[in-house]
Amino acid sequence: MPLTDSDLFLTSMEDVARLDHDTIEPSQHLTGPSLAQQQKRKAAELNLNIDENYLRSELVELLEPNALLSYKNAGVQDAVFKNLRLAKYQLDATLDLHGQTLKNARQALFEFITDCQKRNIRVVVIRHGTGIKNKKTPGVLKSYTNKWLQEIDCVLAFHSALRHHGGSGASYVLIKKSDEKKSENRERHSKR
Repeated sequence: MPLTDSDLFLTSMEDVARLDHDTIEPSQHLTGPSLAQQQKRKAAELNLNIDENYLRSELVELLEPNALLSYKNAGVQDAVFKNLRLAKYQLDATLDLHGQTLKNARQALFEFITDCQKRNIRVVVIRHGTGIKNKKTPGVLKSYTNKWLQEIDCVLAFHSALRHHGGSGASYVLIKKSDEKKSENRERHSKR
């Protein structure tokens, strides 16, 4: 009769002897929460608001004050981007960041773009300035605005404005439709 797997295992383990260890003591694990967990719990208990603003504020490469800002998401058609660049769309809102600190500008830009998307505002102007008057670090706010706009998910495209809207010290921004507006459009087009 052929040997089964368990028979083969038992025959191969016949000469194995059990080892007794009496020198190892079981380790005592700390069961309390870590410092980070304690702080999270304290924040939750105090009901502190967590900053939803995901725009990063680490150092960026500074742009020249008169540099042209231009960004187009992969899904944006060339004709749509050209119309944005030439200011052929109605400008529905403006945000002026002149004279603000980076911290305030970061928060204002994030809230403005988020609010515009919720309200179905599609094309806006951001006035960030060129920074020419700042001899030490020209173009700081402009450089950060360029970076931040690329980080915001609902920004489809942006481009430096025409001279009468602020030139290289301002940018046109195209914002995605809100989910509500998208579903309205689907309904309207499906009824045709």
